[in-house]
Amino acid sequence: MKSTRIIFLKLGGSLITDKDKPQTARLDVIERIANEIAEAIHRTGDFHLVIGHGSGSFGHATADQFQTHLGGEGEAYWRGFAEVWRAARELNQIMIDYLFKAGLPVVAFPPSAGLIAEEKHLASWDTNPIKIALSHNLIPVVQGDVIFDLEIGGTIFSTEQVFLHLAKVIRPNEILLAGIEKGVHKESKKSHKIIPQITPENYPSLKTTISGSHSTDVTGGMRAKVRLMLSLVQENPGLEVGIFSGLEPGNIKRALCGEQLGTMITSE
Repeated sequence: MKSTRIIFLKLGGSLITDKDKPQTARLDVIERIANEIAEAIHRTGDFHLVIGHGSGSFGHATADQFQTHLGGEGEAYWRGFAEVWRAARELNQIMIDYLFKAGLPVVAFPPSAGLIAEEKHLASWDTNPIKIALSHNLIPVVQGDVIFDLEIGGTIFSTEQVFLHLAKVIRPNEILLAGIEKGVHKESKKSHKIIPQITPENYPSLKTTISGSHSTDVTGGMRAKVRLMLSLVQENPGLEVGIFSGLEPGNIKRALCGEQLGTMITSE
């Protein structure tokens, strides 16, 4: 790869779907975001990109119904596993179609096709195809997905969990998490106070004020995102993580072009 700058961009399920209406994609938002990504690449051209997206109202509601993330066995469990896969796959195809329409050379790498877990922890994953795709200036697209688990049958990995493991072999300079919130809220959404920076040092005093998700989210919502990203920046001290709103037009483009928005998570 000619460029050393690598960005992981996550498009949250709450951003690209209406999480309170089952299997409802926000097509206008998806189209705008795809165009903003294309504009940012055209403007700078100095980074490689991995795109991840959540499942929102497609995967989470179905997963909650079947409790897929908890593991299980028997025909009913595996039927539910397949239903969650189908729902997540449907949204993934919508994303691929709009990204491709915007002129982006995207290739889907669904975690269910290659990632194996054991007791909800990564057991194996051949990431070489993703690395090869990046070397040819293609844009890998991953997603929150069902995962086969050697011990409990099956589970679900969020996009952040997928990023966590992918970042250990493809060292990103930045991880951008675009959702509907302007950042990580302190105390309550009504206060409109955004925490500007979270570090391992100040997190203990902040963690009780960070809320989870207000919609169905079997992977834990905001609190889980912050914990995962903190563990990642501790392993990679030069890494910066931004949590910001992708609802405001232009924000995705601004973030990809280097502007810091919302809440930053850093090692110090």
